[in-house]
Amino acid sequence: MSADTEPDSTPSESAAAVSQETIPDREDQALLEVRDLDAGYGDLQILTDVDLDVADGEYVTIVGPNGAGKSTVMKSVFGLTNHMGGTVIFDGEDITGLRPEEIIHEGVGYVPQNDNIFSSLTVRENLEMGAYILDSVPQDALDAVFERFPILEERETQKAGTMSGGQQQMLAMGRALMLDPSLLLLDEPSAGLAPDLVDDMFDRIDAINDDGTAVLMVEQNAKEALRRCDRGYVLANGQNRYMDDGDVLLNDEQVRRDFLGG
Repeated sequence: MSADTEPDSTPSESAAAVSQETIPDREDQALLEVRDLDAGYGDLQILTDVDLDVADGEYVTIVGPNGAGKSTVMKSVFGLTNHMGGTVIFDGEDITGLRPEEIIHEGVGYVPQNDNIFSSLTVRENLEMGAYILDSVPQDALDAVFERFPILEERETQKAGTMSGGQQQMLAMGRALMLDPSLLLLDEPSAGLAPDLVDDMFDRIDAINDDGTAVLMVEQNAKEALRRCDRGYVLANGQNRYMDDGDVLLNDEQVRRDFLGG
């Protein structure tokens, strides 16, 4: 795994280059605070000194070129990489180095890009797996997921692997919501979806956020993601490049040219 060559550019006036001055103060007690994060796989370092914050109820998107380390940030927050330095603070608690099952207990849900459902299990069984850390499956949580994604209730006895790509993505998000997380991590939620389903998926993510769940998302459809989110981060070569409000990044000439295709 290697990072792409970083575009030759300098910070523009409107989009803020990430520095300690542009990161909110720790005293603000962001829900998620990532500081000076170094991480990778085995001996291969992918991330270097990455800083990132998500406030309670905020919608934040990470964009950047292929190989920039975007998914590695998500996996590092969820304890799935080799931690090499820095800290990850969630809701005031240091979760650096914790295992994923411990991080779930803290109130973080994670939907990976690939292999995010149990194909041989039914829809209902997949959702029940989302509450595996509990002694019993909370019926109110199941009802809430069915209310949010009615198609899942219609197909609750169907094998998950026989569902369409969009339905499987809804199932993956539904399973992550079974424990009512404070923060939902979404890795490329629109990947592989037919173009006519992408807007619907984004609308559903908007609704999850509108109901109070903070969202941290990596997304290939950078323009649409930045249009909808509160704030965005641009990563390149495993490092912070820019951070600003989503619409500021979207309309910044240099960011558009270097990272959004003009």
